[in-house]
Amino acid sequence: MTSGQRRLSAVATAALVVSLAAACGGDAKPSSDGSTSSAAPATEAGAALSGEVKIDGSSTVAPLTQAASELFGEEQPQVKVPVGTSGTGGGFEKFCAGETDISNASRAIKDEEKAACEAKGITFTELTVATDALTVVVPKENDWATCLTTDQLKKIWEPAAEGKIKTWKDVDAKFPAEALKLYGPGTDSGTFDYFTDEINGEEGASRKDYSPSENDNDIVTGVSGAKGGLGYFGFTYFEENADKLKALEIDSGSGCVAPSVEAAQGGKYTPLSRPLFIYPSTAAVKRPEVAAFLDYYASNINAIAKDAKFVPLNAEQEAKLKADITSLKSAG
Repeated sequence: MTSGQRRLSAVATAALVVSLAAACGGDAKPSSDGSTSSAAPATEAGAALSGEVKIDGSSTVAPLTQAASELFGEEQPQVKVPVGTSGTGGGFEKFCAGETDISNASRAIKDEEKAACEAKGITFTELTVATDALTVVVPKENDWATCLTTDQLKKIWEPAAEGKIKTWKDVDAKFPAEALKLYGPGTDSGTFDYFTDEINGEEGASRKDYSPSENDNDIVTGVSGAKGGLGYFGFTYFEENADKLKALEIDSGSGCVAPSVEAAQGGKYTPLSRPLFIYPSTAAVKRPEVAAFLDYYASNINAIAKDAKFVPLNAEQEAKLKADITSLKSAG
């Protein structure tokens, strides 16, 4: 478990109001595919459940889902909800192989991933659970950079930069000739996909001479330990490590804007604010423990998001999340 996968505060826990009405009953009989019959009676709110809800995928979304898992566990201690962090791409591989019930994702599912799911007969619903302000970070001791333009970010990270852009002075003549030490997500990460698409103009297009990791804490350690370090990851990991890292402002043409909840929700932090998703399978949601977990997640989504330092959904997005879960539970 990463440091981002932490419990919510006792105050937030006490404030949450749980809605655990599930679509399928505890008396439902499992079918050959592991799901329960849609004709089963509804589970009463607060009814004791058991079983396991398997989740894997994005390390960016993991702290949010982990927080929901731990709080849900206080209401339903017999339901285990492990949350893996193999990256968005790695998570979809497991999900489309039928190994998990829900996949965390920091980008939308790709066509080839949809095809892999279809080949295994796995159907799903895309649910937006929060917004993220993808954050570019440097160590606290960096006293020369406060804002980078998107053009400068491209100059640093594009494939053509490999072996050529080696120092901060190569990025901007005003910067010192400090060696540029780059850290970032690996290629299985949805954060990598999103960043390369938005900054370099093509998903997956990136210089390769950097230190990649699917574990955001490795990026924190690398950047904070190198005077010329620079990296990027989700906003929540910066918030957790603000004592050793500095977030750079980003100028996409309308001036420098710092990553923040307000800037991301208001659409000012461009182009690095993005939606975050979970993908539950239709078959899994027929199991009462999975349906109950999703109900809990949706009913408390913004309280969880705020405490976990994610950008919460607006009223329209929150209503859509709840409506989508209702539709998913009645599917099939």
